Amino acid sequence: MKTYLVTGGAGFIGSNFVLYLLRTHDDIRIINVDKLTYAGNLENLSSIEHDERHIFSQTDICDKPAIEALFAQYKPDYVVNFAAESHVDRSIATPEIFAHTNVMGTVTMLNAAKAAWIEPDGSFGDHKYLQVSTDEVYGSLSIDEPDSFFRETTPINPHSPYSASKAASDMFVKAYGDTYGMPINITRCSNNYGPFQFPEKLIPLMINNALQHEHLPIYGDGKNIRDWLYVEDHCKAIDMVLSNGTIGEVYNVGGHNERPNNFIVKTIIAEVSKAVNDPAINQTLITYVTDRKGHDRRYGIAPDKIKRDLGWYPETKFEDGIIKTIDWYLAHEEWMKHVTSGAYLKYYDTMYRNR
Repeated sequence: MKTYLVTGGAGFIGSNFVLYLLRTHDDIRIINVDKLTYAGNLENLSSIEHDERHIFSQTDICDKPAIEALFAQYKPDYVVNFAAESHVDRSIATPEIFAHTNVMGTVTMLNAAKAAWIEPDGSFGDHKYLQVSTDEVYGSLSIDEPDSFFRETTPINPHSPYSASKAASDMFVKAYGDTYGMPINITRCSNNYGPFQFPEKLIPLMINNALQHEHLPIYGDGKNIRDWLYVEDHCKAIDMVLSNGTIGEVYNVGGHNERPNNFIVKTIIAEVSKAVNDPAINQTLITYVTDRKGHDRRYGIAPDKIKRDLGWYPETKFEDGIIKTIDWYLAHEEWMKHVTSGAYLKYYDTMYRNR
């Protein structure tokens, strides 16, 4: 039996990954470590609350003694580090929080894994540490060069405190591989969407606001382009890298679903309005707001390497994934009410409402 230590496993991508692993593997055990900040929610894992293969620990990845105790108790074979502060707007307001969690938390995890895994001869046995990162570490692409893409060889060039903290985390992971021979991989994904995403991110925010007949805020001119990746496709990619990725390699995970923000919001309006038969959900709800500081113009990933080396490819077209995502949120209105009942509402009231 293999034991996985998954950090951030009650968050959006992390909870989807935990559910994916338990659905596709039998002889495994998952130690799910999450601090349960505003974006972590145990309701995401309610379907497996009685699964003995899943053990949850409410723990901060920056808590060195607690993390070391988990390694000593459960002796994980693999670490998959999702835990991170991830919202760019919040990083602009409070960059120090992102540096603490994303950088120092990663170093804490690396040190604990190294201490638990390293043999007297300096080898690490059959273990692996996988850092889940983002395409934002590469910076921005021009919208006038649609044939240019981020590749694993693209220089790191972060433009926000969030992406800078993720780039620094990546460099620490790489350094532990280079310095200590630690078995590591780094994956860098494009924008994920799907079930359980906290509604500070574009797609669930627009779905929630549309249902409430609230303004749909779009930064700047709305022409910023993102590459959209359905979360289950991402989970499959991580599993494949963990199992078969070459030690030390970086793998870009992209959806080849590039769309401008205007298109995303207008698509959501049309599909939500149709799904609930509400003509009041229309494009008059769109509100253009002052552009985000350091707002990258375009992201686009070339997932050629992971397709060539591991046989992974994005299986979900955006046109299908967005319908699945909207249907999920419509079927889980109580989940949405619960997660939007706290600080999130105050945050977006201040930024967007009544503009």
